[in-house]
Amino acid sequence: MRTVVFDLDGTLADTSADLIAAANSCFTARGHAPLLDPAGDALTAFHGGRAMLKAGYGRLGLPEAEIAELVEADYHPLLAHYGENIDRHTQLYPGAESAVKTLRDQGFATAVCTNKPEGLARDLIDRLGIAALFDALIGADTLPLRKPSPDPYLAAVERAGGKLETSLLVGDTNTDRETARAVGVPCVLVTFGPEGRGIERLAPEALLDHFDDLPALAARMLG
Repeated sequence: MRTVVFDLDGTLADTSADLIAAANSCFTARGHAPLLDPAGDALTAFHGGRAMLKAGYGRLGLPEAEIAELVEADYHPLLAHYGENIDRHTQLYPGAESAVKTLRDQGFATAVCTNKPEGLARDLIDRLGIAALFDALIGADTLPLRKPSPDPYLAAVERAGGKLETSLLVGDTNTDRETARAVGVPCVLVTFGPEGRGIERLAPEALLDHFDDLPALAARMLG
């Protein structure tokens, strides 16, 4: 079974505005102005909650030790705020749903492998109406290790009923690139994220400019 494994944030869906809003809620709760910008800090958002908190508090010029304490203290409040507002601004990227449907019609298995906590990831794809399009979902806390460890990717392929040697990863960051490299599978990186075609610097096996091109690309890469 040929298998396409997708990252979620920044790959299937633009979640940056809701993620940034969750981080800013932590800053304002401590009496600060919003410290992150939904557009300018989108790339940071796609690296997760702790990355956003660290970036925001870092702009206050605080000592590293204090920043670390604030990041850990605010991580769960961030997740709570995000969970309550998970789909306020989030949208699937153009063509994403249609591409996944086409892959499945062509006999591919499909899975999600994300560093978003599993419960939040499942809630999000359900609200976006695409939960039924995936045979498996592995989140940040599904296993003891998260990407770029190979374990989550291997589990996603196995639970989807696929085989590693006929699978590929579609993602948007260096974490996805390193994950694919760790398991020895092709990596497709999208160019419609914050970096644009600058993501080519990571030397993936292929770039994806629009989801309309994915079914044919996956067929060529996996045979």
